[in-house]
Amino acid sequence: MTKRSAGILLFRRVHGLAQVLLIHPGGPYWRRKDEGAWSIPKGLFEEGEEPLSAAKREFLEETGTTPQGVFIELGEFRQPSGKLLIVWALEGDFDLASFKSDTFRMEWPPKSARFEDFPEADCAEWFDADKAARKITKGQRPILDALFRQLSSTPRATV
Repeated sequence: MTKRSAGILLFRRVHGLAQVLLIHPGGPYWRRKDEGAWSIPKGLFEEGEEPLSAAKREFLEETGTTPQGVFIELGEFRQPSGKLLIVWALEGDFDLASFKSDTFRMEWPPKSARFEDFPEADCAEWFDADKAARKITKGQRPILDALFRQLSSTPRATV
């Protein structure tokens, strides 16, 4: 069965230009990776679980903040791994100082029999469209495209 994930792409408008919130994955494998390593807050969900509820849960786990507002469905995006990622956009703000991620435990270094806790995400940052396209993982770039298409087709007063 295909693994399925759900996520939320938070965006805001600053001087009429959109910015998106991305998170950098935690753990030793991602420590020195930057461009092409960032992600939207997202995570796996089980059969029978409501995808938007899972996306909200994952956003909370990875940022420390409960997302609230009007969710805009951006669609389903097949990832290079074969996983299906369902994404909603949400306009809002996020104070980077309030960032707090849950942790996960893994054996580190491998085969050492030592276990360590790592944050699911080690930081969050706001990016404009061009920088976000460089920072986000290759498989998630179509999500940015979908958001910016949606924003350009939706009339709205600039902030």
